[in-house]
Amino acid sequence: MTQVILGLSGAIGHGPAAALFVDGKLVAAAEEERFIRRKHAKGEMPYHAARFCMQYAQINPSEVNIIAIPSASISIFSGARWHYARRHWYAPDRAIDSIFNGNRRYRRHVRRLKVFLEQLHIPWQEIKFVPVEHQLAHASSSYHLSGYSKKTAILTIDSRGEYASMLLAKGENGKIKKLKEFYDPDSLSGMYAAITDYLGFDIPDGEFKVMGMAPFGDPDKYDLSFLADFNGKNFKVNNKLISTVGFRRFKAKSRGHYFSRKLVEILGPRREGALVDDPYIHYAAGIQKLYEDIAAALVTHYLYPVMKESGQLVFAGTSSMNIKLNQRLESLPCVKQFFVHPACGDAGTAIGAAAYAAAKQGQMIQPLKTVFLGPKFTKAQCISACRNHRDKPQWQELENAPEAAADLLVKGKLVAWFQGRMEFGPRALGNRSILGNPGQPEVTDLLNSRVKFRERWRPFCPSLLDTFAADFLDSETMPKYMCTSVPVKEKWREKFSPVVFHDGTTRPQVVTHDANPRFYQLLKFMEEKTGFGIVINASLNRPAEALVCSPEDAVNMFIGSELEYMIMEDILVTKRDEPEDW
Repeated sequence: MTQVILGLSGAIGHGPAAALFVDGKLVAAAEEERFIRRKHAKGEMPYHAARFCMQYAQINPSEVNIIAIPSASISIFSGARWHYARRHWYAPDRAIDSIFNGNRRYRRHVRRLKVFLEQLHIPWQEIKFVPVEHQLAHASSSYHLSGYSKKTAILTIDSRGEYASMLLAKGENGKIKKLKEFYDPDSLSGMYAAITDYLGFDIPDGEFKVMGMAPFGDPDKYDLSFLADFNGKNFKVNNKLISTVGFRRFKAKSRGHYFSRKLVEILGPRREGALVDDPYIHYAAGIQKLYEDIAAALVTHYLYPVMKESGQLVFAGTSSMNIKLNQRLESLPCVKQFFVHPACGDAGTAIGAAAYAAAKQGQMIQPLKTVFLGPKFTKAQCISACRNHRDKPQWQELENAPEAAADLLVKGKLVAWFQGRMEFGPRALGNRSILGNPGQPEVTDLLNSRVKFRERWRPFCPSLLDTFAADFLDSETMPKYMCTSVPVKEKWREKFSPVVFHDGTTRPQVVTHDANPRFYQLLKFMEEKTGFGIVINASLNRPAEALVCSPEDAVNMFIGSELEYMIMEDILVTKRDEPEDW
C-alpha cells in the first residue's frame, strides 16, 4: 500500500508550508507566503500550499495516510516547562501558565488543524496524526534527508519551538537520540535576535544584515560575553538584559523590544543612525563572534564523540541560515561532512515533520536531490499572464532562452529569470532569480537602484559552473544551496567584487548539469561569451515581498520594478514603449 504523508508547518505562528512524501520520497513542497503574496504569512494555515502538493502529486485527499506537524505536547515531567517557569519567575503569569497550562498553544493548533483538514477534505478520523516536537522536526529535515548512513551528529539552533531552543542529538539507523536540549529563554538564536533588535533591525529578517555587517567591525573592541553565562558545557543567557518578557522589556513608541532598559544603559541608545557608526558596527562583529564561539564549543563538547567516529554533522533551525556560523562549524577539525538543509527555517519543518513520521513507519527516506519542489508553468501560461496584464507588456518567443539571457547579461543588463518548478526555502537557486554579470562592478548599484534597494555594503551572491568552482573557490567545499560562506581565491576577488564579501568570502551556488540543466546551459553560454561561467543570482522579488510563484506574480513584479528584461520559460518580456511626449 502506498504511504502518503503530508507535513504541515505553521504551528508556531509563521512559516506555514506543506510537504508531501510518497513512499519515502519528497515529491512536492511549497510555502504559503508564495501563494498569498505576504511574506512569512503569519497566522495563516498552509491551505494553498497543501492543495498544490496534492494536486501536483495527483493525490486525492482521501489517499493521505498521515498528517505530521512540527509541534507536540510537552510533558510536565520533561523539565522543559519547569525550566521555563523558573527562568521567567519575574513574570508570574507566564511562569504559572507554563506549569498548569503549558500545552495550550498546541491544543489550540490541533483544534484549528481539524477545521483546516475539513477544508482540504482530508477526513480526520481516517488519518494517523503524528505530532513531532519542533526541534526534532528541524533535526529530521537535516538528518533524514542528508543521505548520511553512518552515525551522524545533529545540531538545531532555533529561537524557540514549544520550549526547546537548541537540540544536540545523534542519528543512527534512521533514529534520532537526544543528547542535550536547552530551553527558552536560553537561546543562542534569541541572543542574536535581541542584539539585532537593539541594532535597529526587524526580526526575523534583520539578522542577515547584522551578519553582513559584522566583517566591517572589530569583534574584540567591545566584550559582549556578559550577555551569556557559558562555561564550555552549559549556556544561559542573561535575561535581565536580553530575551526579556513583561515589564523587563525596553519599550519605545508603544512597542516592546527583546532587550531591557538595563542593556541600553550598558551599551548606549538603540541604533537609529548608520550601522557603520562606532560602537554599533563593532557590536555587530562582537555578537557574531560570540555566537560562533558558543555554538562551536557546544558542538565540540556534546557531539565530539559522534563526529570523531563518523565526521558527519548536520544542522538545521533558523540559526543555520547564518552562513558565517556554518563556515565555522564546517571548519571544526572533526567535521569531514557537513549538511545544512536548504529550507532550514520554520517552513522546512513541514519537510522535517513528514520525514520524521516516515522514519517512524520504517520507510527508507530518499536523500534530498533538489529544492525545485513547487509549481511549474507552461509557456502558454506565461504568454497569457502578459496578455491579461493591464499594462500589456510586450513579449516575443525565443529560440534559445539561455543564450538570449547570456547575451543580455554580457551587455550589462539585468535579467529576471523565471523557469521550471519554484524553489522551496529562502534562496533563489536559478528558477526564480534576478541575474547580473558580476564581471561588471556597476551591476551592484544597478540591482540596488532598480529592484533591491539594499544597503551598499551588502554584496550579492554568485551561481557558478561546477567546472569553474574549483578555480574560483579556495576550498574543497562546493555548496549547492548557498548555505555557507567559502573563501574566494585572491586572484578573483577584485575581478568579481560584486559577489565577494568584505572578508574575502562568498555565498556560492555551485551548479551541476544534473541539478538544473537549463540554468547550467545559461552558465555555459556565459563561459563561452565572457570566459567565466558565473552570474549574480538574487531572488526574484522586491523588498518585503515573497519570492515570485506564478507568471502573474512575475509580471506584476516586473512591471512594478525598473527591470527592463524578463525571460519566462521561452519568451522574452519587455515593457510597452511609452509615447515620446509621455
